[in-house]
Amino acid sequence: MNERLGAAILGTGDVSGEHIRAYQRNPYTEVRAILSRRRERAEAKAHEYGLANCRPYTDLDELLRADDIHVVSICTPHHLHVEQGVACAQAGKHVLVEKPIALDLDGLRRLDKAVREYNVRSVVSFVLRWNPLFGVIRAIIGQGLLGDLYYGEVDYLHGITKSYGIHSWMSRRAYGGTALLAAGCHAVDALRWFLRREAVEVFGYANFSRGNPLDYEYEPNSVILIRFEGGVMGKVATSIEYAAPYTFPIVLMGNRGVVRDNRLFTQCWPGQTGWAQIPTILPDSGAVSHHPFQAEIDHFIECVRTGTESHASVADAVKTHEICLAGEISKQEGRPVRLPLA
Repeated sequence: MNERLGAAILGTGDVSGEHIRAYQRNPYTEVRAILSRRRERAEAKAHEYGLANCRPYTDLDELLRADDIHVVSICTPHHLHVEQGVACAQAGKHVLVEKPIALDLDGLRRLDKAVREYNVRSVVSFVLRWNPLFGVIRAIIGQGLLGDLYYGEVDYLHGITKSYGIHSWMSRRAYGGTALLAAGCHAVDALRWFLRREAVEVFGYANFSRGNPLDYEYEPNSVILIRFEGGVMGKVATSIEYAAPYTFPIVLMGNRGVVRDNRLFTQCWPGQTGWAQIPTILPDSGAVSHHPFQAEIDHFIECVRTGTESHASVADAVKTHEICLAGEISKQEGRPVRLPLA
């Protein structure tokens, strides 16, 4: 495939701008369409990024009928992802879907089925998989410096306050879902990415802080315990009313070493007497512009051009989302929840 691929962007929020920039820098793509509920917003976004050949749309069906659109980035609020993703797949358009891809199990199943049935390539925007620290940790594990892993924890701690534009809708249950789905799913996915094992059981708790100062309709704080194949244990804590700067702490324990963020101690290095700190880029900012969207979208386009299934496909993301949904069921019913969900 030598011709440039036409890209469409659904939504005009902050994250859509990062998708646009990445498509502009990719030599195989051109942004040709932007969808918004209001035509003037789509026009303004195209003007902001100097998109000379970009058409504004307010109707998704009309956009999907365009023959010069091949790939679609879904950057709209969470509750729209399933319907828009299914429509894109049915139209034969390859999709990159922002997380979470669904807020309930039925929606998750429908999107997964559509992507499989219409044989389109897909990537779910767990963009931290392309963060440099993640590459370092995967290499450390692959080289055996931790030995056999027996425990891992990854947390998502980010106060999404009323000063954030997304708070007005993300704080509502119908649009945000749960703290895990709205934000903590990044940490769940990271834990899966490092441990490389299937989750088999989840137990979860969630709560409000006193007075619920940020007016969330669902508990903005949660913790889940995850049992993986082989008895490996995991933990994910999420707080989106965190009263401190954003942090994404990572701890992985093996029988020959431990990783704590970008610090490593391993018995494989005789004579090591303290933590070795590895200079790299950490996932230490909640700013959208801090995340490696270029690498993610370059990967997406390579998958489309070569017909390759992504490691971050909808099919893979189903497993991350099932853990999040199981955490909510466990919280509600006070019991461990087996995976996969029935």
